[in-house]
Amino acid sequence: MVLLSRIFPILRICILLAATVLTLLLPRWLLRHRYADRILDPQEAPARPIAIVLGAGLRRDGRPTTVLADRVRTAVALYQSGKAGKILLSGSVSAGKDEPQAMRSLALELGVPDEDLLVDREGIRTFETCLRAAEIFGIDQALIVTQLFHLPRAMALCEAHHVDAIGVRADLRPYRSSFLWNLREIPASLRAFWDVYRHHSVDEKEPAELGSQEPNCS
Repeated sequence: MVLLSRIFPILRICILLAATVLTLLLPRWLLRHRYADRILDPQEAPARPIAIVLGAGLRRDGRPTTVLADRVRTAVALYQSGKAGKILLSGSVSAGKDEPQAMRSLALELGVPDEDLLVDREGIRTFETCLRAAEIFGIDQALIVTQLFHLPRAMALCEAHHVDAIGVRADLRPYRSSFLWNLREIPASLRAFWDVYRHHSVDEKEPAELGSQEPNCS
C-alpha cells in the first residue's frame, strides 16, 4: 500500500504530462497529414489567379529576412512562369518598419510590374492574411507561398475562409532558424484551431477582425 501510494501521484503526473504533450502536438500532426497532398514544389504548382506571400519579418535595416526574401523570390518565379497572374504581399507595419513595402520593393527589383502587385499592410498574422484575402481582396483561388514548416497551418486557415489554396514550398535553402520556426508552429497550430472555431462560432465577421475595409494596393 505504501508503494502504491507513492506510485499513483507519479502516474498522475505522467498522464498529465502525456496529455499536455498530445494536446500540443496533435494539431500540428493533423494539419500536416491533412494537407500533405496539396503542398507542392514550385515546378509542380498549377496556374492560379494570384499568389499570396505571407510575411516573415524584416532585418534591422528594413530589408526582408532570408526566409521572407525566399518567399518573394518563389512567388516572382511563379509569376514569371505564368502560374500566378498577380501577387498579394501581406504583412504588418510596426516600429517604423513596413514589411509589405519591403516585399514590394524586392518584387519590383526582380522584375514584377507594379500593377500586378497587391499590398496588404494589415496581415499581422496568417489568420488575418487569409481572412482579408477572402473578404477584402475577393480571392477565392490562390497559391500560398511560404516555407514547408508554415504551409499546413496557412492552408487550413485559407480553407477556413473559403479560399481554394494550393501550397507552394519556398524552401530555397537550409535555414539556420528552421528549428525555432518548426518549434513555433506547435503552439501556432493549436491557436489556428481556436481561431477557426472562434471565427465560425459567430455569424458575421467583426470589424476588428477585418481591419481596414479597403485593399491596400500600392
